[in-house]
Amino acid sequence: MKVIICGAGQVGWQIARHLSGEHNDVTVVDNNPELVRRATDTLDVQGIAGFASYPDVLTRAGARDADMIIAATHSDEVNMVICQMAHSVFSIQRKIARLRSKSYLEAIYSDLYRRDHLPIDVVISPEREVAAAAMQRLSAPAAFDTEMFMEGKAQLLGVHIDEDCPVVNTPLRQLTDLFSTLRAIVVGIRRDGTLFAPEPGDQLFVGDSAYVFAHVDDVSRTIEVFGKHQKKQDRMVIVGGGNVGLEVAKALEARTGRVRAKMIERNRTCAEKAAETLERTIVLNGDGLDRSLMIEAGIDRADAMLAVTDDDKVNMLAAVRAKAEGCPFAIALINDPTLVPLMAPLGIDAYINPRATTVSSILRHIRYGRVRQVYSIGDAEAEVIEAEVMSTSPMAGQMIRDIDFPEGVLVGAVSKNGEVMRPTGGMRIDEGDVIALFAMADDVPEVERLMQVSIDFF
Repeated sequence: MKVIICGAGQVGWQIARHLSGEHNDVTVVDNNPELVRRATDTLDVQGIAGFASYPDVLTRAGARDADMIIAATHSDEVNMVICQMAHSVFSIQRKIARLRSKSYLEAIYSDLYRRDHLPIDVVISPEREVAAAAMQRLSAPAAFDTEMFMEGKAQLLGVHIDEDCPVVNTPLRQLTDLFSTLRAIVVGIRRDGTLFAPEPGDQLFVGDSAYVFAHVDDVSRTIEVFGKHQKKQDRMVIVGGGNVGLEVAKALEARTGRVRAKMIERNRTCAEKAAETLERTIVLNGDGLDRSLMIEAGIDRADAMLAVTDDDKVNMLAAVRAKAEGCPFAIALINDPTLVPLMAPLGIDAYINPRATTVSSILRHIRYGRVRQVYSIGDAEAEVIEAEVMSTSPMAGQMIRDIDFPEGVLVGAVSKNGEVMRPTGGMRIDEGDVIALFAMADDVPEVERLMQVSIDFF
């Protein structure tokens, strides 16, 4: 597949890294020559320095025979023009654009993106994706990472293994016997900084981080099996009242059951806008690092705190202060991945990486086969891929034990006729089933082959 990626920032670079690693023909375009040079020096991609909205630059990038274009520059308007140019001048079939401005995302303007208007096939909103990720983190506070699959019927949980974990030093195959009715399976383990797909005889050790795929109805029990405890979250404090903070606050207000949320926003104009937009959330104007303001917001009685300003360091310090004041669960929005190793020493429970969530959203729309969901784990080390099994797939009609999966691939769950099941070796995979696979990055191309489908479905 020939792909043009417009914008060589963190999101564009990560997408190029994924696609080039899977032997696609990738060209990166950016008006910053240094970013282009970084991409071409570190990845197996071609690079073009220039404005991606210019037709002559797209021509040099090979737009005339490209299969897909991904517009991920820092400007919404440039991304829109790129997609229009790709459609009108070059007839590129698949066009994906990252749009940040909330005004462009209003449902009443959705007709704007029809092919006869502004032809964008997929619109990715980082703010909405990050807000959704934040809500998922809040739904499973005992997990350091989480993502929903199978239309909300299954959940991936990242769980730290502590000394009080009841299943420490227990071979994974025995977990099935010990908890025969538990619809959960360990699909990945990170040990001493290395992520791998475990064998049935592998054990969990103190200090490991386990990725567990569980039926949504069994999440609470799964968390307990790994020595964690879930607590209902009724009181929230949000530091940051920008687009992300607003989206999270609105989602909390839409929750069934009464959630009492307070927001702290430093910018007075943003604070006033948030106060006007939100119905039940109390908005305080001031510095989120101010201890007296945090106390006023009730941080010592809060069940969770979410720091989502546009400054990573402020988010980290706000989370540390919240923990110091007695808040049991703190989440920080972190753009810089080099800061992530500091989370655990600082006692921050979880973090959200906007670039990772955006990358996962884009990957969902560019995989071969009828892929319904993709979630990128760690620093693009592995993916969880959910897809419908087609009649052309080598998996169709076979027992799981007979499918030639690579060593780095494990089945997390199978959905048959809408019912999510824990996979077993004797389970038959049929056409129309939906399967979720954990795959190490090097094994993703083989997973795509197993999911293969004719180009008509792409």
